[in-house]
Amino acid sequence: MKLAKVAAAGSVAALCALTLGACGSKASDSASKQVLNWNETAELPTMDLSKATDVVSFDMLNNTMEGLYRLGKDSKIEPGIATKTKVSSDGLTYTFTLRKDAKWSNGDKVTAKDFVYSWRRTLDPKTNSQYAYLFEGIKNATDVMNGKKSTKEVGVKADGDYKLVVTLDRQIPYFKLLMGFPLFFPQNQKTVEKYGSKYGTASKYMCYDGPFNLTKWTGTNLSWSLKKNDNYWDKKSVKLDAINFKVNKSNSTSYNLYQSGKLDATSLSAEQAKQLKGQSGYTVRRSASTFYFQYNQTKPEFQNKKIRQAISMVINRKEFVNKVLGNGSIPAKGLVPTGLATRNGKDFADASYVKEGVTLDVAKAKKLWAEGLKEIGKDSLTFGLLSDDTDVAKKTTEFIQSAIESNLKGAKVECANVPFKTRLNRTNQGQFDVVISAWGADFADPISFLDMFTANNSYNAGKWKNAQYDNLIEASKSTDAGNAGKRWDDLVNAEKILIRDQGVSPLYQQATAWMVKPKVKGVIYNSAGANYNFKNAYVSGN
Repeated sequence: MKLAKVAAAGSVAALCALTLGACGSKASDSASKQVLNWNETAELPTMDLSKATDVVSFDMLNNTMEGLYRLGKDSKIEPGIATKTKVSSDGLTYTFTLRKDAKWSNGDKVTAKDFVYSWRRTLDPKTNSQYAYLFEGIKNATDVMNGKKSTKEVGVKADGDYKLVVTLDRQIPYFKLLMGFPLFFPQNQKTVEKYGSKYGTASKYMCYDGPFNLTKWTGTNLSWSLKKNDNYWDKKSVKLDAINFKVNKSNSTSYNLYQSGKLDATSLSAEQAKQLKGQSGYTVRRSASTFYFQYNQTKPEFQNKKIRQAISMVINRKEFVNKVLGNGSIPAKGLVPTGLATRNGKDFADASYVKEGVTLDVAKAKKLWAEGLKEIGKDSLTFGLLSDDTDVAKKTTEFIQSAIESNLKGAKVECANVPFKTRLNRTNQGQFDVVISAWGADFADPISFLDMFTANNSYNAGKWKNAQYDNLIEASKSTDAGNAGKRWDDLVNAEKILIRDQGVSPLYQQATAWMVKPKVKGVIYNSAGANYNFKNAYVSGN
């Protein structure tokens, strides 16, 4: 999913989680009230699960909504709305028995029809869901999202109020993990239709079936709260009364609030991480996420492979992660992060590694740059670099701007640091030259990254196209889907094509240094999929 410039991150192990235990210093005033005060680094774009694309939205949805399953510690499947799952012998039919005591925050019962409605709404081309492609493999889902079949023909149906039947076109090894991802959660049709275009744009235009209700979010403000949902079927397990989120784009500001007891957890800048490393409360979380350049290849200059290669080759990734980030992040080996997937003891990132695609080589970059400019008939090139407006994002664009302008003759980089939501909108609309994008795994499989860069994928904002790449991705999902070895080779070869062509230029695999108060207990963090699960979190003593 799309990440804010500084997003929560986890252990490098695929689909891992950690429970935040005793670590920190002075407790805040809210300890006795079972209230957490949490730092957030980006605004909340939407609460419409059919339209969400980013880590902040999915974190909030994961704690205010609930699907068939919840993902617990170590991404273990835990009961959600489903109490029983039956899988057919061919692996193509799933029958879920739903609990009868689940309710929406408006008092309505949660039924199988809510899942059917939600899935059909997400797949309806009119909804324009960027994430609809994750339904591929569910019967008729691809034809439905492409407008070739009616939403009524998608392979999901309600057998009464409390039985949901899902039919697949092919086996999906990670299907149960997908069911714990908010995209597949139910939606209350009455609420969606009541609010129309306003649905999901503010906390008052919503209805919830999860542990918490979202409050105090206007759609544009930089603070909001999660309040315990008294209609939640398992409310006895929810210990927190509230979680207050405050967007602080300055690490200095957020750390001062942490020290004064007004925040219970905050991310750190590189300088802060270096100073606080080893102290009680210091935590580094590596995530299954990668930051990378996307080039707008609707523009002639960025259709030129040599120009893309030259830009990538002047970036000293090792120096960048050590001196600018300083938070445990590592240089990217490719688009798919280290630790996400392995086969026969071989990490996917090692198997698909293309050294020249992520390695500093200034001499070769200068040569390629000169050749590229000549090929497009120019002797200089001015272009924009789009990113977020956090402290880290600004330092990132400054580093990259310096690397490019000091090494590539005639290059001028104009940095545009804008709010996260604005950056997403501009990226989606193709209003950029080069943008620093970020993606976190939705589940522990390379396809979570590689699927994005097929020609017609909505996340392929740069519009890079390669027919051989597309064919390999399609084979991994069809003819080779049942052969683990062939599927692995398809995906490895696809990534090699992407990186050799610099369809995107991977920069780094993210880690984030945090300080967390010792009173914070039971918070589960997963590095893939929706990150935070606050259901069993609580405040302990002082």
